[in-house]
This record gives sequence, C-alpha cells and structure tokens, in this order.
Amino acid sequence: MLCWVLAFMKRFLWEKHPFPLLLYLEWILLGAALLATLSFLPPPPHPPHLPHFQPHYPGVLRLYILPNLGVRIPLGAVISISALGLLGLRSPVNVRQFQALYTGLGFGLSWLTVLLGARGERVLPALLLIVVIRACLMFPWRGRLLVAVTAYASFLLMLLVNVHRIQLFGIPIPRSPLLRAPLQRGAGRLSSDMVLLNLTLNSALLFGFVLVFVLLLVGALLAEKQSRQQLGQANRRLRQYALLIENQATLQERNRIAREIHDSLGHSLTAQSIQLENVAMLLPDDIEQANQHLQKARLLGKEALQNVRQSVATLRTHPLKGQSLGGALTKLGQEFEHTNRIQLQSDINLKSAPSPEISTVIYRVVQEAFTNVSKHSQATQVRLALRQYSKDLSLLVEDNGRGFEPIANTTGFGLQGMRERIEALGGTFLLTSLPGQGCQIQVNIPLSGETA
Repeated sequence: MLCWVLAFMKRFLWEKHPFPLLLYLEWILLGAALLATLSFLPPPPHPPHLPHFQPHYPGVLRLYILPNLGVRIPLGAVISISALGLLGLRSPVNVRQFQALYTGLGFGLSWLTVLLGARGERVLPALLLIVVIRACLMFPWRGRLLVAVTAYASFLLMLLVNVHRIQLFGIPIPRSPLLRAPLQRGAGRLSSDMVLLNLTLNSALLFGFVLVFVLLLVGALLAEKQSRQQLGQANRRLRQYALLIENQATLQERNRIAREIHDSLGHSLTAQSIQLENVAMLLPDDIEQANQHLQKARLLGKEALQNVRQSVATLRTHPLKGQSLGGALTKLGQEFEHTNRIQLQSDINLKSAPSPEISTVIYRVVQEAFTNVSKHSQATQVRLALRQYSKDLSLLVEDNGRGFEPIANTTGFGLQGMRERIEALGGTFLLTSLPGQGCQIQVNIPLSGETA
C-alpha cells in the first residue's frame, strides 16, 4: 500500500508539479495545520477505559490516550484541511477563467476550517500561506500582491475576532486560553491589555514578514525557471544558426570548388580534346593505327569532361534537389535497393514538411547509413522508419548484417559526422550494434525549435 502511494505521488505530483520545493512546503504547512487542530484536554472526573472516544459536540471528538491525557479532534476542520490539500492536485495554471474561483475556494476552505472548530490563530496562517503559494504560480505580480493583501486582511480579521470575541454567522470561534482568561481590573487589567496588544501586533508583523518572504521566494523561483527556459530557447536558436551558417559555408565552398573545376580542369580537358583532334589530322604515318589510338584518347577526354560536368552539377545542386524529404528518401531507397540488391523495408510517415535544416540532416544521415550498410554490413535486409509526432521527429535505420563493436570502431568519421549533425539540432543519436547482431541507428530531433 505504501509503495502504491509513493508511486502515485511520484507520477502525479512530483513529476507534474513545476516546483517540487513548493510542493514540499505545502505538505509541511498542511501537516502543521492538521497538528494545530488538535488540542489537549484536562483529565476527566472519571477516567474512561483506554482507548476511548467521547463525543463532545457535533463534529468534535475527545480521544483519551492516557487516563490523565486527552486530545480534542475537530473532524470538520480536519476534513476541510484535507479538502484544501486535495485541491492542490489540480491547479488551473493554464485555465485563466477558473483561477479566481480556485483562489476564492482556497480562502473559503481556510475560513471553514476555523468555523468548524479549529483555533484560528494556530491553523489559519498556515492555510493562508498555502493559498498564497498556489496563487503565485497562477497570477502575475499584480495578482500575487492582491491575493497576499487578501490573506493578510483575513489574518487581521481573525485576530480582531479573537480579541473582541466576535461570533461569525452565530458560530463561536475557538480562542486561545490566554484570550479566554478573565481580564483583571485596575492596573492588572491595563497590564493584561498591553500584553494582549503586544501579542497581536507581533503576530501581525510576523505574518506580514512571512508573506513577503513567500512572495519573494516564489518570485525568485519563477524568475529562475523563466531564465532557464529562455536560455534553452536561445541555445536551440544558436544551434540552428550554427547549422545554417555551416550549410551556407559548405554551399559557398562547393560553389567555389565547382567554379575551379569548371574553369581549370574543364578548360584543360577541352583543350586536350581539341589538340588530339589536330594531331589526328596532321599525323602522316600509320594513319589507321594512329587514328585508333587518337580516337580512344578523344573518347577518354570527352568522358572525363562529362564526368567533370556531372561533378560540377552535383556540387551546385541541393541534396534534396527541390524534392520533399519523403520523396527524396523514397528515391534514395530505390537507388540503394537497385544498386546493392538489398531488400529495403521503408515506413515514412510525415504529417508536414520539416524545416530545410532538419530535412537536410535527416537526408544526410540516411545517406551515410545506406553507404555504411553497402560497404561494411553484408546485410540482406534493411529497415527505414521515419515518423513525425507532435513535438519531435523519430528516425530508425537498422540492418541484419554482421554488426560491429562501436567502442572498437576508431575510424568512424561518418558516424561522428552524423552524431554532430543531430546534436547541432538539439537531438539525440543512439547507435546500437554487436558482432553478428546487425546495427541499429535511432535518431530523435525536437520540432519545437523550428523556425519558419
């Protein structure tokens, strides 16, 4: 039973509450309030048998633990405090129209605890602090100050009720034994009034200081959480900018290399082809044999020139060539299956087009994975799965090849490049492989940091 309770608290309270420290503080205040509802009783005229429950008046029990020791338990107050604690399980942090009602219900349960038999000066401060803490998580600073002022006014009202013996709704409020003591006349009465006034002022000042401390504490926690979120967003943007700059720099370098190849090697091969044609025309001896060799050299030169032009076109073209990510991967898989004679099982499910940065990284990772499979794995089957969820993009590439030991692989520059590309987008890269058990690559990239 205890394990089930702890598991429930961990899953539905610790993991969902934005500030576990404030949750612990609420529990401490609730425990203190429950203990404060109890009060000791004088020994009865005829001690009952132990243990014994003796009704006092409706909603209150007297429990005699020892013959000369009894405890007064206001059941209504205990139930009201428990209801306030259960109210914290569901906080309308993101539902603005219910936040004021939620806070008002917290104040109502706090005062109901006092009306049902608990001593206000002992129980109400802890309950009001709980209401203020919860309100700080829902409202901005203006709302927090309004709730804090309301809580402080409620505390002052409780002190006023105790001092002047005011009945709320005709219900007598339990009072401290010091306040129930009869006041003396003359100098003694003046001394008692001064003591009572000093105690009241000290209580009011102390509770005010505690309220200010709670407001500052919760404000600091909220500011620190907001700073962490902003820092995380800034880090994601920086990673995206770094990847974008890297892609732009790579594209510029490719264009520069393409121009160099076209202007130097292409020109040289073209000139070579022209010179060979001239030689073929001017060579007088053994014309037939010379023509055969020259014809072969001319064909080789033209082939080299064609290869150079294809390389230039490849360098100038975007990896996806204007296609969608799903279409590019489908075409890449068909070429891989046709070239390597390896059966490919493809499962691509994209709800929308990812950003160009993510699409390029996914394409390069799959391309490098297919290259590694064709070179090293000796696999007969490969599975490709790409799925898009609401917050992330999941990629899986696995084969049934011979596998390897990842720790012993010291020359895996392609694997390192894949990992760096994924981590630059804030994603995770996991490679699993064992000798004789194939290889599996799992990639997860968050979509929340995409830019339009």
